[in-house]
Amino acid sequence: MPEARTTISLPTISALGLTQIVGYGTLYYSFSILAPGMAKDLGITLEQVFGVFSISLFVGGLSAPMIGKQMDSIGAATVLTIGSILSALTLVLCAWSPSLAVFALAIVLLEVSSGMVQYQAAFAALVENDPKTASRSITYLTLIAGFASTIFWPISAALMGYLSWREIYLVFAALNLFLCMPLHFWMMRKGKRAKAGGPVRERERVIGAVAPEGRRSAMIVVSAAFAILGFTLASILAHMVPMLGNVGLGTAAVVVGSLFGPAQVLSRLINMIFGTSLSPPMLAVISAALMVAGIVILAVTGSWLPGAVAFAICLGLGSGINSIAQGSLPLYLFGSDGYGSITGKMAAARLAMGAAAPFVFAVAMEQVGIGLSLFATAALGMVGMAAFASVAMTTRRSLVAAG
Repeated sequence: MPEARTTISLPTISALGLTQIVGYGTLYYSFSILAPGMAKDLGITLEQVFGVFSISLFVGGLSAPMIGKQMDSIGAATVLTIGSILSALTLVLCAWSPSLAVFALAIVLLEVSSGMVQYQAAFAALVENDPKTASRSITYLTLIAGFASTIFWPISAALMGYLSWREIYLVFAALNLFLCMPLHFWMMRKGKRAKAGGPVRERERVIGAVAPEGRRSAMIVVSAAFAILGFTLASILAHMVPMLGNVGLGTAAVVVGSLFGPAQVLSRLINMIFGTSLSPPMLAVISAALMVAGIVILAVTGSWLPGAVAFAICLGLGSGINSIAQGSLPLYLFGSDGYGSITGKMAAARLAMGAAAPFVFAVAMEQVGIGLSLFATAALGMVGMAAFASVAMTTRRSLVAAG
């Protein structure tokens, strides 16, 4: 592919990689570690804390299209810069919150600001920086950002031994304001200087593989597929360790669950080295197939340790590739024009469905058991895989006809 033979901006990718680690680590992954302290401090149950978090994810999904439009309007790097400031302010508001109402409002605002600094905005910034190299740059970025959970889960747990959750959020606010914001501001200034040097040349744009008359239907199918796979993944991840314990793995559940993160990073590394010959639609199909295979393996093997290990690895591999597809597939199908708005609409559907997933899967496990719940989730994932496969076949036929 042409992207693989052009020069990518390593300083930009490195800066974004660092801010994505901090952004996901402080605004997302740390929450599960700090939630018990929040519940105790606010005098509510842990379930209520996660209920507030689920609502915030849903509201964050609804805000994604608006954020996407702003990226196209004022630039993704500008949105990232503003988002870093808002993230810091909302973390401070969370830390200060004197009541449950203020805490709930702060968590909702935190999720909205997260949409301004995490993958959706970072991918758009890479497309904005250089559309031709964006697909490969997204792969490099997700490889770096894949270490967010590996770094911030232990950091958050260690800090809990010395600080309260409120004090930890103040530390995280400082990271967003004094580390992420300057890096995003540097990118914004760099982009403005590049634009001042002359107009963007036509050859620098990426033209989508989908013809204009087919964009609407393709958009619906792809958005639905990402939403379905997002629901499937969120269902499993929210309950992964306790679910593995309940199927009979006992203390090994934590060890098996910990394989998910390294498998994500491994999939991105493999794709970076060997995946240049695969089109983004095929990457999406492979990611869905791996996730479905992993869930089916666990449903069939139950407490058998090798089966559980295969489940965690397959799920991690699929999730890692899926993150790449979320950025590269819209660019491949619809081009670089209006990329922010397009990915914003897709993120809205994915995040809204993902917000409901933990609750729905918990009810399913209680009503019909873990095994049937896993098979039902796998069946849903197969629907998403079929949707991606249909897009892959359609675009291949279009390209063959055009060639």
